Amino acid sequence: MSYLNFRRAQAAGPEAGPRIAAFLGGYSIEVMPRTADAVADFRDLLPAGTRVYIAQVGDTPITDMVVTAARLRREGFEPMPHFPARIIRDRATLADWIARYRGEADLRQALLIGGGVTTPAGAFDNSMQLLETGLFDGFERLHVAGHPEGNRDIDPDDSDRNLMAALRWKQAFAERSDAHMAIVTQFAFESAPVIAWADRLAAEGIALPIHIGVAGPAKLQTLIRFAIACGIGPSLRVLQRRARDVTKLVRPFEPTELVTDLAAHKARHPDFGIEAAHIFPLGGIRASADWAARHGGAAAQPARAKDSQ
Repeated sequence: MSYLNFRRAQAAGPEAGPRIAAFLGGYSIEVMPRTADAVADFRDLLPAGTRVYIAQVGDTPITDMVVTAARLRREGFEPMPHFPARIIRDRATLADWIARYRGEADLRQALLIGGGVTTPAGAFDNSMQLLETGLFDGFERLHVAGHPEGNRDIDPDDSDRNLMAALRWKQAFAERSDAHMAIVTQFAFESAPVIAWADRLAAEGIALPIHIGVAGPAKLQTLIRFAIACGIGPSLRVLQRRARDVTKLVRPFEPTELVTDLAAHKARHPDFGIEAAHIFPLGGIRASADWAARHGGAAAQPARAKDSQ
């Protein structure tokens, strides 16, 4: 098992470019209302129709979330806001949020997560309870969370017992739902554990497509901070080893090698469960969009760049 070495990718074989472009085709990206406010027009950065997750962090008002979703819709993108179960007080609040998103942003897609707080604000503790309300009936897409490196908040004993049970439940829900469902994961820095995790899901009968989390270009200090906050285990050790080399502290990490490895595996195994890449723009939206445009071929070019051709 080899760890990602974070060096700029060396020239790969002649098929590497097309493979990476195919892997990045239809990538998604994540924003928050405050980071979206800093972007004059997303059409200058993202391909038309890109799925844009809208993260609801802390006490972000629902009004700000809905405004961001409506703006993304107007600019030609597909908003997919987070619905964090533990910050939603009750069914009435959830129904109100959905009605506002649908009325103002023509919402069709949603990411349902537990939410990063210890104590629930009200009736909901997990995303399965949100699904059971029936309020998401009629949505085109419903995504749920995945954790290739585990989650100690959910499985404190370092097993993945609860995580796997939840994914089996969601697989069963998908089989009786009209919505397209997929798993979007926490970001990772190493291909081998991701491949092993995806293969295990398949062996367990969990066939939901996987949208793998990829950390966009960022300084090492930024990545370490986010990795600690998100509970990244093995990947954090990779960052710590790199941090010992002070000459690399100022050089931004790019996820090219990770994506190259996953793209090559997907090319060798077309039935592999990873369907798409989801970029966490930890070093800024522009840096991530520029990296995707460099490696993702024609399909990853910004909407306005295509319009001008």
